[in-house]
Amino acid sequence: RRSASSAMSALALYWLFLRAVLLSFSGFATVPMLREALVLHGGVLTDARLNDAIAISQASPGPLGLYIVVVGYFVAGVPGALSGVAALASPALLAIPLARLIARGRSGAWQAACSGIVIASCVLMVTTGLHLVPTATPSTAYLAIVVVGALAIALTEVKPVWVILVSAVLGLVLR
Repeated sequence: RRSASSAMSALALYWLFLRAVLLSFSGFATVPMLREALVLHGGVLTDARLNDAIAISQASPGPLGLYIVVVGYFVAGVPGALSGVAALASPALLAIPLARLIARGRSGAWQAACSGIVIASCVLMVTTGLHLVPTATPSTAYLAIVVVGALAIALTEVKPVWVILVSAVLGLVLR
């Protein structure tokens, strides 16, 4: 972990996180933008640490996007984590003005824009996921856990918590 002075300021992180949150439709839709800014261009985070942040947030209760708080902590310590919390909370302050704007008859344009964002975010999430797979699955056995877990969630009604628990146990066994 780097200090805020050697990595990024908490304010710069807040603006990056806020931009990512405002341009996404779900918690993990922010991953491509943050990976590009912090891993590829900023060099203040690695793919492994990004995967760690995602794993920590998945093991914790709460919304998917909370991994941003962990990323902030990895990049700039407690001030970075606070930047993540602030960026996640800020859109709630915009909810009322946006609701009024949509209620004034402009909802068709907003719905079309949101549909475009959802499609673009899905493509970005898939391509970023493909870049993160080698770090998250260092061996064929780990890749098998990922594939079987994804298939179990997609094709059955097994609860994701069971997939996470079984995957964690298998990960410990393979260690």
